[in-house]
Amino acid sequence: MGIEQRFERVADEVAEVCRAAGRNPGEVRIVAVSKTVGPEAVRQAVTGGAHDFGENRPDSLMEKAALYPDETWHFIGNIQSRRIPAIVGSATLIHSLYEERHARKIDEAAAAAGKVQDVLLEVNVSGEASKSGLAPDDVAKLLDVCGQLSHVRVRGLMTMAPRGERCAAHDAFEGLARLQAVLRSGMRADRAAVFDGLSMGMSEDWREAVRAGATIVRIGRAIFDDAFEDVPF
Repeated sequence: MGIEQRFERVADEVAEVCRAAGRNPGEVRIVAVSKTVGPEAVRQAVTGGAHDFGENRPDSLMEKAALYPDETWHFIGNIQSRRIPAIVGSATLIHSLYEERHARKIDEAAAAAGKVQDVLLEVNVSGEASKSGLAPDDVAKLLDVCGQLSHVRVRGLMTMAPRGERCAAHDAFEGLARLQAVLRSGMRADRAAVFDGLSMGMSEDWREAVRAGATIVRIGRAIFDDAFEDVPF
């Protein structure tokens, strides 16, 4: 099975899980995580129907975004201050913001680029020391900071669940969805309307994420790795 067919299979299954959960499949965006593959693999995924791609390195992001400018590019990696202008220059959505200093530098870079940069705030819901992100209680503070930046727009939240643990993944995803709901309830209507993104779930656990309300799932190996075996959640 080639990349085109694997993407089509993933898209069909995402739609099936959405319907089973009483959700409209159009509510969930599939980001094909292309960080480990070259431009030719991206081309094959586009042929299969993929239009959103995720990269974790600025150089790779810039290269592939330049080759496929009609697709939507997501930055899903760790943010380095010195590479923020490069990231802002190519990314439609940055998934991994959790430091105030980076928010301010993104604002400066976006102003220089003449754009408003959409971002997600990364939250360490599980509290694992090995994971980056804001503690849930600290999210509101960074939201307030970003609300004062004219070239940064917070579109929602992102998290990564503990790997290989279904119950822990479920709890992390449900926790992020509850946090978003609480935060939205305290926002003005115009801010709440755009604070609607939940980026959570990867190749191993996206089904659980969709059931919990994910609007973005980040799937790489199930699309690009022909050796990947689905883990049935």
